[in-house]
Amino acid sequence: MLGLPKGSLEESTKNLFAKAGWKITTSSRSYKPSIDDPELDGRFVRAQEVSRYVEHGFFDCGLTGQDWVQENNADVVQVCELIYSRASAQKSRWVLCVPEASPVKTAKDLAGKRVATELVETTRRWFKSQGVECEVEFSWGATEVKVPELADAFVDITETGSSIKANKLRIVAQLMETTTVLVANKAAWANPAKRAKIEQIVLMLQGALAAQHMVGLKFNLPKAKLEQVAAALPALRNPTVSPLSNAEWIAVETIIDARQAREFIPTLKAAGAEGIVEYPINKLVY
Repeated sequence: MLGLPKGSLEESTKNLFAKAGWKITTSSRSYKPSIDDPELDGRFVRAQEVSRYVEHGFFDCGLTGQDWVQENNADVVQVCELIYSRASAQKSRWVLCVPEASPVKTAKDLAGKRVATELVETTRRWFKSQGVECEVEFSWGATEVKVPELADAFVDITETGSSIKANKLRIVAQLMETTTVLVANKAAWANPAKRAKIEQIVLMLQGALAAQHMVGLKFNLPKAKLEQVAAALPALRNPTVSPLSNAEWIAVETIIDARQAREFIPTLKAAGAEGIVEYPINKLVY
């Protein structure tokens, strides 16, 4: 049984699984998806709850945030990180924020004050580590609108920080970085058959993520130009070189960062390459 995050990560998770080779379909109100793999069953639940259900054995494995594993103090196996989100391919941050006009400059300025957050236990532990006693209260959402009337500060998650600036807020401190992780139930991880399936899922998901910003290139090139072309792009990774019927020419195939293609293809053309083809890739397994 696979635990999948409902909410903001739902669509990006389904897209990632699609690139990895699994089609997950859901109806608008269903929490029980259809997966085109007879060995897989799954449920969509809130990311905040996934690690608890994995620990308790309802799920054999699941995708959730490192933050919620820590918040729930879940006793699970963290199998791997999967850095993806709804907005970017970078880790998110839990940050302590106040209005721009607030006199608060450091966490110590919040002694005896009220802080709102969804990540209550983690926030309490963090303030304790800073030697600060304050009231940390649970917020159901829209936490940023509670300052300064209902709370003196809040702790929330951000990817780029743009919404914080747009709402005229200021980051005082960073509590932690977090990203999506795949976690496994300890008994399931100890079961050879279940562990093999989990490792298969991990391999394919990691391959899909590795391919996100990569493209394949293949082209024909005068053999004498290979060294020049390879030197033009240090990221050229172990190209496959094959002979052609014309002994003076070779066929080359490689994988590069998609953002480099716009610079490299003209270089190839200038070097005499012909039949240049750029193509997308779904998975890249090193």
